[in-house]
Amino acid sequence: MLDPSEIYDIEPDTAEQLDAVRDGSSGSGPVLLHAVRGFVDAGSAGALAAEHLAEELPTTRLATFDVDQLLDYRSRRPAMTFDSTTWSEYAEPELVVDLVRDTAGVPFLLLHGLEPDVQWERYAAAVRRLVERFDVPLTIGIHGIPMGVPHTRPLTVTAHATRPELVAHHTSWFGAVQVPGSASSLLEYRLGQSGHDAMGFAVHVPHYLAQSPFPHASITALESVEKASGLDLRVAALTEAAGEALAEVNRQVESSEEVAAVVRALEEQYDSFTRSIGRTNLLAETSAIPTADELGEEFERFLAQQGGDGPPR
Repeated sequence: MLDPSEIYDIEPDTAEQLDAVRDGSSGSGPVLLHAVRGFVDAGSAGALAAEHLAEELPTTRLATFDVDQLLDYRSRRPAMTFDSTTWSEYAEPELVVDLVRDTAGVPFLLLHGLEPDVQWERYAAAVRRLVERFDVPLTIGIHGIPMGVPHTRPLTVTAHATRPELVAHHTSWFGAVQVPGSASSLLEYRLGQSGHDAMGFAVHVPHYLAQSPFPHASITALESVEKASGLDLRVAALTEAAGEALAEVNRQVESSEEVAAVVRALEEQYDSFTRSIGRTNLLAETSAIPTADELGEEFERFLAQQGGDGPPR
């Protein structure tokens, strides 16, 4: 493996600022929160959360990754603007670590941007070096996953961690399951192997809303982070956007009896599961499982109106 330290640059002034607030004891550094845009982020749960933190809280750039070494531009081409006779803009991709302060002034780190396409091991090793350099006591990842759940019920979360004690108070929704890997999953796995505490929260997003921004999922993710870290992330600032999105979904449901019937079936399925004990699958075993196709043209139109090509990568 090539030297991990050669794929990122640290801003010395920000590093000095961060070092100044540490007391030198083990684990006295900031929590690291990561929400990179990659393979799966239903409802843009992680992406919206990262945008919220960057906009609502004071941030300073700490580290910048060399995306030229980590991205495959041909698989997700950055947008460029052509104006009349010239190229006028380039949406330069980023993968960065920001120093952020919560509402109480407590510092934490936010790793956000595009998931690396290549050199995952080198990337994970680079983040581990940052964890060790700044004495990070806990790393937390967030994203959304599509599930057969209704938008009319509280969103549930799959919590995972490098030590069972970190998620002892969370419900386990799955047994053993094999899924496609991600850079964030590998990061958590490698951090655990090297003795660092790491955990993550996957918010269960209604599968018929997976392609649309769903701020409620971001709220659930950030509230989970707050409980795990003690940070105050100004989650209430997302309430208005979440209410507007939910109201639009309800309007779509009310306009179609077919769609409403599917949502009712999901509600019955959800309620059946929450009453059950010892299940290893989030879907009730006694009812038919509606698919995204069953939601009909009404939801397809809604997703298209919301920019249903999926969250930006």
